[in-house]
Amino acid sequence: MNEWTDGWTEERVFGASAGAWEEPCVGASDTMMSIRQRKGGRAAGAAGDGAAPQEDQQEDQQEDAAREPKLPSEGGTSRRLWKILSFTVGGAIALCAGLLTSVYLATLHENDLWFSNIKEVEREISFRTECGLYYSYYKQMLQAPSLMQGFRGLMYDNKTESMRTINLLQRMNIYQEVFLSAVYRALPIQKYLEPVYFYIYTLFGLQAVYVAALYATSWLLSGTWLSGLLAAFWYVANRTDTTRVEFTIPLRENWALPFFAVQVAAITYFLRPNLRPVSEWLTLLTIFTSTFVFSLTWQFNQFTMLVQALGLFALDSLDMLPAAKATWLYSIQVTALLLVCALQFFNSMILGSLLISFNLSVLIARKLQKNLKTGNFLHRLGKLLLHLLVVLCLTLFLNNIIKKVLNLRSDEHIFKFLKAKFGFGATRDFDANLYLCEEAFGPLPWDTFGRLSHTLLLHAYLPVLGVTATTALAVALRHLSDSPAQGPPGRCAVSLGPDTAYNLTHTVMFGALALSTMRMKYLWTPHVCVFAAAGLCSPEVWGCLLKVARLHSPARVCAVRHAIPLLLLLCLGCKLWPGVMDELSELREFYDPDTVELMHWINSNTPQTAVFAGSMQLLAGVKLCTGRTLTNHPHYEDSGLRARTRAVYQVYARRPPEEVHALLRALGTDFVILEDSICFERRHQRGCRLRDLLDVANGHVMDGPGENEAGLQPAGHPRFCEEIRRGLPAYTALFTRVFQNKTFHVYRLQKDAAGPPAPSPAGHTR
Repeated sequence: MNEWTDGWTEERVFGASAGAWEEPCVGASDTMMSIRQRKGGRAAGAAGDGAAPQEDQQEDQQEDAAREPKLPSEGGTSRRLWKILSFTVGGAIALCAGLLTSVYLATLHENDLWFSNIKEVEREISFRTECGLYYSYYKQMLQAPSLMQGFRGLMYDNKTESMRTINLLQRMNIYQEVFLSAVYRALPIQKYLEPVYFYIYTLFGLQAVYVAALYATSWLLSGTWLSGLLAAFWYVANRTDTTRVEFTIPLRENWALPFFAVQVAAITYFLRPNLRPVSEWLTLLTIFTSTFVFSLTWQFNQFTMLVQALGLFALDSLDMLPAAKATWLYSIQVTALLLVCALQFFNSMILGSLLISFNLSVLIARKLQKNLKTGNFLHRLGKLLLHLLVVLCLTLFLNNIIKKVLNLRSDEHIFKFLKAKFGFGATRDFDANLYLCEEAFGPLPWDTFGRLSHTLLLHAYLPVLGVTATTALAVALRHLSDSPAQGPPGRCAVSLGPDTAYNLTHTVMFGALALSTMRMKYLWTPHVCVFAAAGLCSPEVWGCLLKVARLHSPARVCAVRHAIPLLLLLCLGCKLWPGVMDELSELREFYDPDTVELMHWINSNTPQTAVFAGSMQLLAGVKLCTGRTLTNHPHYEDSGLRARTRAVYQVYARRPPEEVHALLRALGTDFVILEDSICFERRHQRGCRLRDLLDVANGHVMDGPGENEAGLQPAGHPRFCEEIRRGLPAYTALFTRVFQNKTFHVYRLQKDAAGPPAPSPAGHTR
């Protein structure tokens, strides 16, 4: 057994010997951290001290006797019955908590849109931006004459990008839509349940899985299902910051994150010591399955798992995880990702991911450096730094080789964004600036902490994080200082279970990610609920506090760790219940008449083969509501699509009508939709409006008073979207307005217009 388990003598709640989740009032059943006197028999005997070991042994025996649970009967049968009862009650509450969360979120969605009463086109428009694009493939599969024809239509799609045939199953993560459409076709529910309800109820049902997984993780960490109940309660009470499923239902993260939570729960259990072989193999199967489904349903899986792998690497390097189990987790990540790559017809973005390069580098470096855990503190620290350098260099080398061989450019916009975000030079790159100017990709706003404090979540999380992080630091320093051949370093030691250590790195790594990028908070805040609840119910935390107050006894520890979460639940329930009732009683209705009018006009006045250009967000709705062909769309993980989008967006730049017409016709455009909300945008400040980003990328100075970057020149032409409204001959010769309302203007392009060849979307050299 590894060194970190030397002082671990308590029976684990869900371990090989316990076989259940909770026992009544066990003083140190499942640990957040363990701070206690080491049993001094071996070490003291070696030192020749005879009296002290006997006293320590007597004290330990008395303490262990006091920790024994007071069961109804000392017999094994009563113990098993109690464990079964505890597991049954806790499991039933987990199921109820998940289902209630699902129903609650579905009710909020219904109340917000009056989804059951609005027309089909309004329901589809309510799936904004890329949500509508993903749902359109579910609709397409159901409208196909057969499942195989629908599947083939996705593999050879020529409607999503004009003048191109693409394999949607390779490009996008839409296997969930394929699976759901197949299930809907197979079940005899078509007469009773509309396809859209089957879809959204599935997503809300996954929220039940999500909450149950968070509940289980907190239960595993603390040893009491009260912790799981508190974590579930906090998840719902902080839903503004923990999920956005009720208004972005088809988003990939809403499919993926429930399985990510299942994976974290399974890893937490897997890292417990002394598992039975059968339990270990079943847990590994759960980890692999959840990792695979998570990777299959979200295009950003590789970046999320890279953060997870970095945390595992840190713990593995500091000897805070069993090396064999860490190897299993690295291998599962790579295997699951490669299997997804095969299902996505060898998507090059997956093959060129940093995760695969990093995990392979870690495994290779481990083989090259086998003696990291020998020597004194300085020798170990030097070897550890060398190990980090080897892994980093090997990762960059492998990743560069793979990308050069595959000629991979799909994810370059992400690294441009990261480079600009963290201050490694300004950029005029349109794609990077498009992300930088979105609030969701900025730092986490301060009002987030105010909301988390309102539910007392932050007040519980920070002390638990501080105590656990301090313990982890002490353990890490001890591991760097001790030699494996030396035995226990002293009578008093601090130990940290690998399951708790993993969850600590998880919350720290994803917390740092959330602080830097607001969109990533949905990966962090649910785990904050788990970690804070587990800490509040930890027998070790309360044991330490009561020892400081000189009030320690096993009975008091047991009473406090169960009473505090109960009182907190009652307090929060009384505090938040009126707000929940107000939310449930607030009834609103979806209202977007301009977009509805536009979709009706397109369906009634344009041929099925018509090609439309416009903003990414709007065109996703056009695809869903009308089935027309698009020039571009919101799924931005393709370099060719990004070039198309820049070309289409020149309608909001300062370009002559001939150039804009040539750019659009090069993409086969028949109609272009201009939006006043973009042309005359006021939502963003100067420098972040779409027209400003285009001007800078084209080398032009921006509109309005203010400073401009050096090297920008005044444009030689007026802004296209403004000038076309004037109806000048140069514009009417190429564009004919065929539809107009308060928000949208639709122009038909003249196909026989002669003009110069299509220029580059950038227009000017930067």
